[in-house]
Amino acid sequence: MKKAVVILSGGMDSSTAAYIAKSRGYEIIALHFDYGQRTQSRERKAFEAVCDALGVGGRYVIDLPFFAQIGASALTDSSIEVPTGGIEPGIPVTYVPFRNGIFLSIAAAVAEKEGAEAIFIGVVEEDSSGYPDCREEFIEAMQKAIKLGTKEDTDIRIHAPLIHLKKEDIVKKAVEYGVPLELTWSCYSQEEEACGVCDSCRLRLKGFEKAGIEDPARYVCR
Repeated sequence: MKKAVVILSGGMDSSTAAYIAKSRGYEIIALHFDYGQRTQSRERKAFEAVCDALGVGGRYVIDLPFFAQIGASALTDSSIEVPTGGIEPGIPVTYVPFRNGIFLSIAAAVAEKEGAEAIFIGVVEEDSSGYPDCREEFIEAMQKAIKLGTKEDTDIRIHAPLIHLKKEDIVKKAVEYGVPLELTWSCYSQEEEACGVCDSCRLRLKGFEKAGIEDPARYVCR
């Protein structure tokens, strides 16, 4: 059976990408990162729950403590507040430097080791106004780097099935593929109930609203 490494945070986007991979006949190897993010334990819980729902056996959880050492992001540096005033132009303080590049590099190593032919990642260009590592050009560049940096007989393709979708379209696709959205976690700052006001919560809530679907997540503020 063909194999795919799925970078799975436990959020809505990555979970939907995982279900798409399964629908395409891949045996899923789930890859999760603990990198000192504020909601690390809650994301890990969501990851495990989504893996259980998918019936995933092969799971990797990689510790990347250096992100906290680097800081420079509200997700990994407690001295930087997570913004709650709405999405603003420019690169937000929640950007983690080169995170997706590092994730994809590790995913490539796992894929080569496991004999997987695909990597699935839930990046969305709607986010790229702030996050440069969510752009299609970036994914294409990483594809070239992976080809050049692996064995000659290794052929790993990056799949970013959500990259051109709006959040409301992702919500609809998640429902279409049977993603257990109640198990996913998107909030940047809280681990008990989602805050409802950080950029990630705002994008998710707006997506559900535009899709005309009730978000099963619990929020402090909607």
